[in-house]
Amino acid sequence: MTLEDLHDDDKLHEECGVYAVHGHKGAAALVTLGLHALQHRGQEAAGIISYDGEEFYNHRALGLVGDNFSSQEVIERLKGHSSIGHTRYSTTGETALRNVQPLFADLHEGGFALCHNGNLTNSQKIRDQLVMRGSIFQSTMDTEVILHLVATSIQDTIVGKVIDAIQRIQGAYALLCMTKEGVIAVRDPNGIRPLVLGKFEDGYVVASETCALDIIGAEFIRDVEPGELIVITDKGVESMRPFPPTPQQTCIFEYIYFARPDSFIDGVSVYEARKNIGKELAIENHVESDVVVPVPDSGVPAAIGYSQESGVPFELGIIRNHYVGRTFIEPSQQIRNLGVKLKHNANKAVLEGKRVILVDDSLVRGTTSLKIVEMVRAAGAKEVHMRIASPPIGYPYFYGIDISKSKELLAAQMNLEEMTKYIGVDSLAFLSIDGMYRAMGLEGRNNELPQYCDSPFTGFYPTQIDDYQEDVTEIPEFMKSKKAG
Repeated sequence: MTLEDLHDDDKLHEECGVYAVHGHKGAAALVTLGLHALQHRGQEAAGIISYDGEEFYNHRALGLVGDNFSSQEVIERLKGHSSIGHTRYSTTGETALRNVQPLFADLHEGGFALCHNGNLTNSQKIRDQLVMRGSIFQSTMDTEVILHLVATSIQDTIVGKVIDAIQRIQGAYALLCMTKEGVIAVRDPNGIRPLVLGKFEDGYVVASETCALDIIGAEFIRDVEPGELIVITDKGVESMRPFPPTPQQTCIFEYIYFARPDSFIDGVSVYEARKNIGKELAIENHVESDVVVPVPDSGVPAAIGYSQESGVPFELGIIRNHYVGRTFIEPSQQIRNLGVKLKHNANKAVLEGKRVILVDDSLVRGTTSLKIVEMVRAAGAKEVHMRIASPPIGYPYFYGIDISKSKELLAAQMNLEEMTKYIGVDSLAFLSIDGMYRAMGLEGRNNELPQYCDSPFTGFYPTQIDDYQEDVTEIPEFMKSKKAG
């Protein structure tokens, strides 16, 4: 384990980001830029496949986009007018080159590449069936299940095969496929994972977030709708609806934490949503204080909203070092204790003698929070009050976040008083479920049919979760009694 891992283990991680360009002679170069803008969605690996009308070209590697796609030689080798790319954080499958997307196969219809953002909740069940029928898997990813379903479909067109495949999978996904004809993009029926369509010169772009359109100057056209399949060829864009109408339930964590604050998801500004969350947090849980301090960087917009609502000054009481790379020092206990300081340092001039409101986006395992609180107290803070810009996370999440066990979650193991003592703060408060929905412009949560996918907070799963029933049965009894919906 690296020092960076010791720090980041207490944060939620999203699985990945996807990007596609069709109809531009420098497609792969544009995809590279797009993946840079989506780097926050996954830092383990990146890959790009392109097509020039005759051949497919690919480059996949472990590590950051900039470390692997910055040379002119690599970009020139990825020739063609059509390209898809992927940046990865793994929730299924180990970190290995065989698990780097996009995947590629030569089918009867020709070359076929695909990648996806999200997580399938019945992939193991389907995988077992495919293996029994003779399929040979080269990776441990759920993405390869989709590839085999396409390859074994008896439909007579590639679009028909993709439709056949997606009608058998469950879970969350923003899926990109590339063929000789163009790009196929699909958003899962509930719209759990985001996907947007854009226009760049004479070509089209598909991306996980709007910020990845902005980086190349592409024009935003619209969000890909839940359950929609889009086919992009030289003839233009064709839309299909292979699923029956399903209530939209975008992952609420896209707004709380995952998406970049300068993105729009389903027409909602992520930055404004986070500020509104902070305002609701101040309305519900304010305490007399001198400064509002964000835990950088994800806590900043919520802290701004909290400050604006409460009238307490916003200050950068914790400074983040943005230039920390991976450090392979043996993690002794002393080094372990210093891990948080690699990225964060207390700003004593702001904190000394002050009653401090610390605002963070979420509380997962609590290990980083207690170190930050210790740091703030050591800088001379008179009081430390922690405010979390989301409800307590007490349930596993199976749609592309790395929490599948309740025993990993602090809120599933302790009550509020115990968490307060564990972290070492004078008070601890979370945003309420209804407060979270009010911040999104709604009156509150519809417990019969939630407007967003909020599984980590409520234990409500909008799809079948065949592969994870055992994990659900491990939820502590006291959390089951709190289950919403």
